[in-house]
This record gives sequence, structure tokens and C-alpha cells, in this order.
Amino acid sequence: MADDGSAQSQAFWPLPKFYFQVHWDDHVLSFEEVSGLDVEAQPIEYRAVNSAAFSSVGMPGLHRASNVTLKKGIMPAHMLDTLNQGALARNNITITLLDERGSPTITWALHNAFVTKVTAQEYDADSDDVAVDTIEFAHEGLSVRAG
Repeated sequence: MADDGSAQSQAFWPLPKFYFQVHWDDHVLSFEEVSGLDVEAQPIEYRAVNSAAFSSVGMPGLHRASNVTLKKGIMPAHMLDTLNQGALARNNITITLLDERGSPTITWALHNAFVTKVTAQEYDADSDDVAVDTIEFAHEGLSVRAG
């Protein structure tokens, strides 16, 4: 008899990565793909002058976050307006991973995000692909919270 998963605890059930929302100002937008939600601490090598050890100590330094890339089929009008305003337009953007009931599980918040790059897909009359635009954001900080 096959295992239907009913014995597995709901607390440990893996989340699907395809159910997420993007909030841009007052708009809730659907995107095909989100990437670049990573932050790293640059390591600092330090050794005190009076240290008896003949090695350095590693310490966490400044945090550095990658640019966040969003892919979407059709660019909404308010996004195009933001692009036309240039680097002056800064927005707070939140990306929320949802569970199967639509409840938030993890939220990434981009602080003072601004557009750095927009790429339109190549158009080909012989292709049957969907047109997907890519928009890339730099930001002043990325925070992550559960729930």
C-alpha cells in the first residue's frame, strides 16, 4: 500500500516555491520568477596586537545583498511610470511565500528599492513563447521575517 503522506506532520511538510506574492506600494502583482533574495556577511580577518595566537580571528563584517530580479509576462502601467521617473523613484517591495491556504510563511522586504535594469525578451514571429520582461532592483537593505 502506498504512503499517502497523512502520517507526516504538517509542521514538516515542504512548502511549494511557486505560490508567492509581490507587493509594490499598494499593488499586489503576480510574477513568474523571483531571484536574488540572498544576503551575505563579508568576513573580516582580525588579530589583536597582543594576541598570543599566531593566527587571525574571523568576524562578520558588512552585509551585502544581491540585486533582486523579477520576471513578468506583461509590465503593468505603474511599473512603467516608475521606470520613466528614473533613479528618483524608490519603493518598498515585499515578496511573500505563501502556504497552501494562502497564509504568509516567509516575507522578504526590500527597503528603498529602485530599478537598475529592464530587459525585454527577444521577439520572434516564428516562436510560440510567451513574452517575458525582466526587471532588476537594487535596494538599501533586505530583511527577512517568518510568518
